[in-house]
Amino acid sequence: MRRKNDLGQDPVGALILRLALPTMLAQFINVLYSIVDRMFIGHIPLVGDLALAGVGVCGPIVTLLSSFSYLACLGGGPLFSMKMGAGDRNGASSILSNCLRMLLALAAGLSLLFFLLWKNLLWWFGASPDTFPYALTYMTIYILGTAFALMAAGLNNFLICQGRSGLGMATVVLGAGLNICLDPLFIFALDMGVAGAAWATLLSQAASCAFALAALTRPSMPVPLRWGQLDLAVCKKILTFGMAPFLTYALDSVILIILNTVLQRQGGPGEGDALLTCCSIVQSYMLLIAMPMSGITLGCQGVISFNLGAGSAQRVKKALKGVFALCFSFAGIMLAVTHLACPLFVRLFTQNEYLMGRSVTLIKVYTAGVLFLPVQWTAVDGSTALGQTRLALFCSLLRKTIFVSAVVGLPCFLPAASAFCAEPLCDVTAACVSAALFFRFTPRTLAAHCVPVDRDAAAAI
Repeated sequence: MRRKNDLGQDPVGALILRLALPTMLAQFINVLYSIVDRMFIGHIPLVGDLALAGVGVCGPIVTLLSSFSYLACLGGGPLFSMKMGAGDRNGASSILSNCLRMLLALAAGLSLLFFLLWKNLLWWFGASPDTFPYALTYMTIYILGTAFALMAAGLNNFLICQGRSGLGMATVVLGAGLNICLDPLFIFALDMGVAGAAWATLLSQAASCAFALAALTRPSMPVPLRWGQLDLAVCKKILTFGMAPFLTYALDSVILIILNTVLQRQGGPGEGDALLTCCSIVQSYMLLIAMPMSGITLGCQGVISFNLGAGSAQRVKKALKGVFALCFSFAGIMLAVTHLACPLFVRLFTQNEYLMGRSVTLIKVYTAGVLFLPVQWTAVDGSTALGQTRLALFCSLLRKTIFVSAVVGLPCFLPAASAFCAEPLCDVTAACVSAALFFRFTPRTLAAHCVPVDRDAAAAI
């Protein structure tokens, strides 16, 4: 695979593959951070199922923390690519340096806030007296590494924006590989239990952060990372662009927190913890679908933004089609895998026959609308890359509103497990609305930014 990609000249189809596949693989490997932890935790002798439920409570909170990195990297990424497409390297450098400052400020503020609130958060968001000790242990250690988590995710995106998808993948592979090696050592060999899983994650994220910093500061980068000057106007613009993707991912975490809370409250003693254990397994499987698909759309945002900045509607159009085709192909493969192999996946987490049977059924229910996800992902992340932040935000909030309404409403009339039906319901409904809006507004954006020769292509999208 080539190490460098010309976002403005290389054939779009091949370019999409070269950027999307490594980023997709990187996101897939990144999922291993949480999945591998849960696999090992579920097999801790005597307490594995309860410990898995406790860490399942922490999962959405951890993801919520990480989502703050998107304010900077997904706000600055499209702006950075547009500046590069327009040939403004100084402008791109300013965006990169100000994103670095924002990541550092967010890490400091979030660490302090969560240290003050995390015990209450665990009780509010689904912990029970039996699972609280495991959740508390994991979160106490994880919060110490907040800066590493945000910096690793945030800076890695700027490697991809510069066409260095291989380095972006290496950043994630380094952390995930180290985590896989440290988990059994800390959890079992050193008998650290849940604390060992948390320390393994923290150290792995620190390694990824160090690698991303080293890669971005190399003089050979098209726009190397420098401290630069603080520019509040640039920071404001980054926040404006980043708000939609941030809310997309942050609210994904919030709705999972709501799901955990509803399952615990509606399930009641015993049943609530069992449903949380199943939910932890179901969410782990869903990550195998959602995160690689997100990797495709995010990895190709640079192509879309660069060519929008360069005024080439034809290349933007081809990139959007290529992103959707890849996402849909992946979703189809994963739907087949779900119905053929998900029992094998569940066995990696628990040997409890009752939990295994329920988890397999709930995975099939939860992923029933997966073929509609490519529409939603392409519309939201494609709109962000095109600067259509309001459209991206609306589409994202619509999906989450439907999900929350169903999660809260269905268990009022049906058993607690009916909350899992909220996912396919929102997948189908939101995708249809998002597609209609995307095709309505995107031609205007292309016509406004691109050269006249390409406007016929813009109108055809």
